[in-house]
Amino acid sequence: MEKTTPFKNLLSREYGVHEKEVRSVAWNFTGTKLASGSEDQTARVWHIEPHGNGNSVELKGHRDSVEHLCWDPKHAELVATASMDKTVRLWDDRTGKCVQLAELSGLNINIAYKPDGELIAVGDTVCLVVWKLCCNNELTILDVRTFKAIHKRKFHCEVNEIAWNTTSDILFVTTGKDEKGVVEVLSYPSLQPLDRLMAHTAGCHCIAIDPCGRYFAVGSADALVSLWDISELLCVRTFTKIKSAVRTISFNHSGEYLASGSTDCFIDISNVQTGRTVHQIPCGPAMNSVDWNPKSNLLAYAGKDNINEGIVRIFGFTSTG
Repeated sequence: MEKTTPFKNLLSREYGVHEKEVRSVAWNFTGTKLASGSEDQTARVWHIEPHGNGNSVELKGHRDSVEHLCWDPKHAELVATASMDKTVRLWDDRTGKCVQLAELSGLNINIAYKPDGELIAVGDTVCLVVWKLCCNNELTILDVRTFKAIHKRKFHCEVNEIAWNTTSDILFVTTGKDEKGVVEVLSYPSLQPLDRLMAHTAGCHCIAIDPCGRYFAVGSADALVSLWDISELLCVRTFTKIKSAVRTISFNHSGEYLASGSTDCFIDISNVQTGRTVHQIPCGPAMNSVDWNPKSNLLAYAGKDNINEGIVRIFGFTSTG
């Protein structure tokens, strides 16, 4: 998309193969492939052509919902998936085969690659064991070469999305309702606390790192998105257009725009420097995942859709084709 093209003139395209709700979408680092994970226990890799056409490869093997996924930042064909079946899997989309598997102790809901591609951070949630609630809330660091856990850290609260900074020496962990809006800042590799940011008045659901390394953003159940200076760990502004819990956020490739999804029936796109909304994309009643293409202003998004279940959409095309 040309920079001069107004967002209001751009369109979305649909890609529908999943049988149930799509929980996560993510582009690979070249911007040529889009992965989607679903409650139907599968992931898909979409090979997106410049004019918007695409075909997909099914990644099948999980025994429960694929809650989150992320691409290897150095290898454009490798994607990792985190599932409620307590496993993390690494897939090669060229063959559609699982090439690594790790069995963990909790229900995996979040996953993030270290920027150099050597490690994967995994966050899990509570699980039901013999009718009793077992609070796992554990952060696990996997070595990609062996797919074995090399670090584990237990939390006394709900662990939500996790993210590395661009230099890989800090790990941000968003926490849920028990902590009322805290973002834990951990040093890596020690995993020792550096700071506890009182970021919001309710649980923090999601986090995104500015690709330019200047900021990180946090989305919360208090219907706000906060923008933080990553070197000073200070909040510089908030985004207030969304009226319900913020569930997913993403910076575009230049760090100029921030997309936010919630249970509102629109995705908000705001200018990072001014905080002003520049466009809103109509959508279903609850967004699960938004992700900007790392090379262009194409935004993938998916969520709960009572009419067309299992749909992935990409916004940013100049025609429906």
